[in-house]
Amino acid sequence: MSKVRKIPAFIIAGAASGSGKTLITLGMLEALRRRGLVVQAFKTGPDYIDPGIHGALLGRPSYNLDTWMMGSEGVRRTFAKASSGADCAVIEGVMGLYDGRGTGEDGSTAHLSKILGVPVVLVANAEKASRSMGALVLGFDVYDPKVDLRWAIFNRVGSPRHAEMLRASMRKSKVTLLGSVGRDKNLRMDERHLGLVTESAQEIKEIASRAADAIERSIDVDALLKGPLVKVRMTGEATPVKEKVRIGVALDKAFSFYYRENLDMLESLGAELCPFSPLKDESLPHDISALYIGGGYPEIYAARLQQNEKLRHSIKKMAMGGMPVYAECGGLMYLGRALEHNGKKSRMTGIFPFTTRLLARRKALGYREVSFTSGCPFLKKGKIRGHEFHYSEITRMPDGIKRAYREKDAGGEGFTVKNTLASYVHLHFASNPAFASGFMKAAKKYGSRGK
Repeated sequence: MSKVRKIPAFIIAGAASGSGKTLITLGMLEALRRRGLVVQAFKTGPDYIDPGIHGALLGRPSYNLDTWMMGSEGVRRTFAKASSGADCAVIEGVMGLYDGRGTGEDGSTAHLSKILGVPVVLVANAEKASRSMGALVLGFDVYDPKVDLRWAIFNRVGSPRHAEMLRASMRKSKVTLLGSVGRDKNLRMDERHLGLVTESAQEIKEIASRAADAIERSIDVDALLKGPLVKVRMTGEATPVKEKVRIGVALDKAFSFYYRENLDMLESLGAELCPFSPLKDESLPHDISALYIGGGYPEIYAARLQQNEKLRHSIKKMAMGGMPVYAECGGLMYLGRALEHNGKKSRMTGIFPFTTRLLARRKALGYREVSFTSGCPFLKKGKIRGHEFHYSEITRMPDGIKRAYREKDAGGEGFTVKNTLASYVHLHFASNPAFASGFMKAAKKYGSRGK
């Protein structure tokens, strides 16, 4: 029988993208960590960069909670499982509080708040307004009365006088103002086309420390811990799988974009995850039966990826010999013949006979739902959801490349050779766990050859 715990939990949402919610979140995580608390972090929506930043700071994985990709039960299950053993939970929102997929609430921070029953802190950039900020918070509060918008934080405030004007603007609202964070050029994080730059762990900790100092000076952190407790239904330990299968996972500065839930799901099915670096390692991990190559920034490290000729040849040899390989976005680029960036062309593994090139403008962004075709090596029918965000394109797709996916109104995607599948779509396995099972089944079959 499952047990129920109650812990403090809250969502840090933004009035819009660029409100500063990531820095406020990092500062809040660090402030709570300084109190000796075990903090579990989450990220609303499909972004895989912010969870990596959370994890680097806290030393424990951060998980995505996306109501469109995972469904209501999926986000409840992940929230409960990941919060096991934590003293409190902090969820970073996505875009503005009510922004989600299209015109509906699916995928939004507000939708997640309602499903989990977690109260919201609204972060608003007050840099160019004063009394109007009270109207903004009031509007957010009444827009959907089912959302528990309980607190607000004003960010990038110019002076103590400005802060007083902002506090006065809140008199008509039932939302509690926790405080105002002052404008500070040292409180910033750079951005790239895929979102926030993936800083080193040390840099993340330094940024979080500065943000925590600012929050401790101006925000009532303890009020959040004294807020409503959220029920977390504790689940029992899963029965361990006796037969382990070693799966190589590309993990370094070039490839780091993974949904943590995907990796957990593979482990629950018997995977022993074996990290390796396409930048540094000249050989693959010993006795692996499959490869998982996620997204990242291969264009930044294209020259170094080209230099590691031994590993490139090894990956191609294994793939052409039938080893199951699954690659997403940056992984797809690595499996092509070449990668073109800033006028320079670098050789990649050559499993697929195409070249990818970086563009100055974004090529694709948005949620995706794909249907499997008979050409998919891991699942022959059904649908699965994911997200696509990239600035690269395939220059010319040669004839004869099989497609594993069908997209509504978009033709075929998911390119296959032997048991290799590469796609620009980052799949979330929770939307169809049978895909993870199929991948593991193919790995076990490959690993049993000759035994």
